[in-house]
Formats: sequence, C-alpha cells, structure tokens
Amino acid sequence: NEEILESLRGKHPVVEKILDYRGLKKLLSTYIDALPALINPQTGKVHTSFNQAVAATGRLSSSNPNLQNIPIRDEQGKEIRKAFIAEPDCHFLSADYSQIELRIMAHLSQDGNMIEAFKSGHDMHAATAAKIYHLPIEEVTSDMRRKAKTANFGIIYGISVFGLSDRLGIPRGEAKELIDGYFATYPQVKIYMDRCIEVAKSNGWVETLLHRKRYLPDINSHNANVRGFAERNAVNAPIQGTAADIIKIAMVNISRRFHEEQLRSKMILQVHDELNFNV
Repeated sequence: NEEILESLRGKHPVVEKILDYRGLKKLLSTYIDALPALINPQTGKVHTSFNQAVAATGRLSSSNPNLQNIPIRDEQGKEIRKAFIAEPDCHFLSADYSQIELRIMAHLSQDGNMIEAFKSGHDMHAATAAKIYHLPIEEVTSDMRRKAKTANFGIIYGISVFGLSDRLGIPRGEAKELIDGYFATYPQVKIYMDRCIEVAKSNGWVETLLHRKRYLPDINSHNANVRGFAERNAVNAPIQGTAADIIKIAMVNISRRFHEEQLRSKMILQVHDELNFNV
C-alpha cells in the first residue's frame, strides 16, 4: 500500500515510479474519467451533494462528486483545477480561515504562550519552532518550521512519537524531544488534552464550544488501540467540531448579507475552513 511504498521511497528507483503511476491512475479514475460523466445536462455544471450529518466531527462532507478533495498541491492536481471555470464575466473567489484549529486550541486551553504567539502576529509555526529550539524567531530554518508545523497539527490529532518520527522521517529520539519540547512550550495544551480525556471518560461524550456533542462509547474500552482512538477523538472533536460550527454560522451570515444587499455573487463550495464564491 501507499504507506509502505512511501517508507521505501529512495531505496530503489522503481518505488518512485510506482508511486507516480498510482498517483496518475488515481487522478485519471477519480477526476479525469469521472467528472465529465457527472455534468448535469440541464445546467452544464457539476453539482455536488453536501451532507450535513455524515461526518462525526460535524463537518460538511461532499459526495457525487466529492469536491472537497480536488487536488491542489502538485502540478498535475493544479491542471485538474483548471477544468473548473467561473461563469461568464465572473471570477472565483476563495477565502479561508487562517490556522483556525490552532486558534481554537489556544482559546480552549487558554495557553499563554500560544495566545501570545497569535497576538504578536508572528507566523505560528515559526514561533513554535523558536520556542521548541530556544532560538530567536529570525534564526528558525525552514526545516525547523516544517517540523514545528507537523507537531502543531499532529498534536491536535494525538500523534504519537512513532507517528511523528514516521511522518517527518526523523529518529524516534528526536521526535520524542520535539513532542516534549512542544508540551514544555505550551504547558496548558497538555492540561487541556488530559482534561478532555477525563471529561470523555466520565460523561461518555465531549462537546464543541457551541455544545454539539460527540459521543465516544469506546473511551473506557479494555482494548488499548480502540481506547486510544477514542482518546484522540476526545481531544480533537471539540476543536474540529468548533471550527465546523464557526464556518457554518459564517455561511448563514454571508448568505443573509448576500440576500439583503441583493448581490449577484454566489457561495458555491465549502471546503472545511474555506469558502469559494462565484463573484
């Protein structure tokens, strides 16, 4: 599978070729062959279905086709994006929240260092790297920032030492130092995470800032793997769920403003922390 192939990358030239081939095959079957068949003959457009109650975290999901996973990162993915064009005399406008989950983590944990990093207007990942590596922010290298970014997002999702070492391709000792350094930098985050797990164990659920509950029946399971998965959800669900609530409220407010101000622009797509408009 892809995970195994990724870990073998660089060991033999054929691995790179297999990964490229699989990537192209996926683009071909998921988008190039599939999307034209989904064009609505009446409108000449592709219409997705948004599902309000499928994702357990409260996020909207998109199906037939899933327009939330149109690739963007690599050059080939960008070519597929070119297939989507705005209406005549219109432009696409995309607006997203900057690091919303980390901001919510700062709010929920009330960690002074994390709040300070956001208030100072510094790049969050560089600020984290500076604190972990005990360096002035201007001396942080792009590699340090990359590692801090993975830690910032990984820790919200309950990444382990093994998981972090695997993802960054670094020794486990270094991954452990990174995680230890992270919690030393943001001590309230660790307290918040432990508190989430305690609340989940006693209630059987956790909730978002707007009180939407996520039930976690496996939180007291005797199976360590199953319990670990529930514990990671206990930490992440309030954060990801609150982000989902915030953007849904924004969508309602934007729709209302469009209506009140009789704008012809349309909100056409939601991709988790991003909204896309036809303007």
